[in-house]
Amino acid sequence: MSEGDESSENDVDDAVTSAQANKAACQSANSAIQVSQARLKVAEAAVQRTFVFAPFDGIVAEVNVELNEFVTPSPPGIQTLPAIDLLDVSCLYISAPIDEVDAPRIKLGMSACVSLDAFPEKRCSGVVTRIAPYVLEKEKQARTVEVEVKLSDKQEIAQLLPGYSADIEVILNSHEQALRVPTEAVLENHQLMILNTDGILEERNFKPGLSNWDFTEVLSGVSAGEHVVLSIGRDGVKAGNKADVEP
Repeated sequence: MSEGDESSENDVDDAVTSAQANKAACQSANSAIQVSQARLKVAEAAVQRTFVFAPFDGIVAEVNVELNEFVTPSPPGIQTLPAIDLLDVSCLYISAPIDEVDAPRIKLGMSACVSLDAFPEKRCSGVVTRIAPYVLEKEKQARTVEVEVKLSDKQEIAQLLPGYSADIEVILNSHEQALRVPTEAVLENHQLMILNTDGILEERNFKPGLSNWDFTEVLSGVSAGEHVVLSIGRDGVKAGNKADVEP
C-alpha cells in the first residue's frame, strides 16, 4: 500500500467519524428542542390556568380577589365567594315566596304581574317559569313555596336591575268589565261601609268574587256609582253617622 492510499483511508475515516459526530450532535439538538417544546407547553398550560374565562357574556358586578392572590375551589360543604360576580342582565327573573295554601293552584305558564318599589306601574308580561318542589320553613314566618317569574316584554325588562325588590301576582282567573271595590274597604263578613243618598253611613253585605291585594270583585249587594268608604279606620266612621264626601 502506498502512502497516498493510507492518506485516503485516513481521510475517509475522519470524514465518517465527523459525520457520526455531527449526526449525534444533531440528534442531541433535536432532543433538546423537544424538551424545550415540552417545557414551553407546560409553561403555557400554567399560564392558561391563571386566566378566568366567563361562561357567558355579562357585566362584572364585583371582584372578590386581589392581584397575585391564589384562588382555590370551595372545599366540600364550605361555600366561598366566587372570584368574580358576573351578571347576565339579558335573562332576568323575579323570585318570590307564595304561601303554601295558595301554591297548589299555581301552574307553570300562568300569567303574572310584577310590582317593583322603584317603579309605579305594574309589569304584566310575566310568565311563571318555575315552582320550587319543596316548602320553605323559616322561623316566625309562614311556610312558603318559591316561585319564579320571567318578563317577556323587552321594554318592561329594559330598566330593571338585578337586586330590585319586587312582588309577583299570579293571575289565577280574570273577569272582564267587573264591578270592583278597593280591597282595603272590605270589612269582616263581606261587608262594606256605604254612604247612602241621605248622607248616612250604613254597613252593607255584599257577595264578593275574585279578589287580590288591590281590588275585590262585587257580584251583588252594591251598585255601580255608590259611594264606598275607604277611611274605615277614622274616628267617627261607623254605621248611622252622617258624613260628607271629601273633595
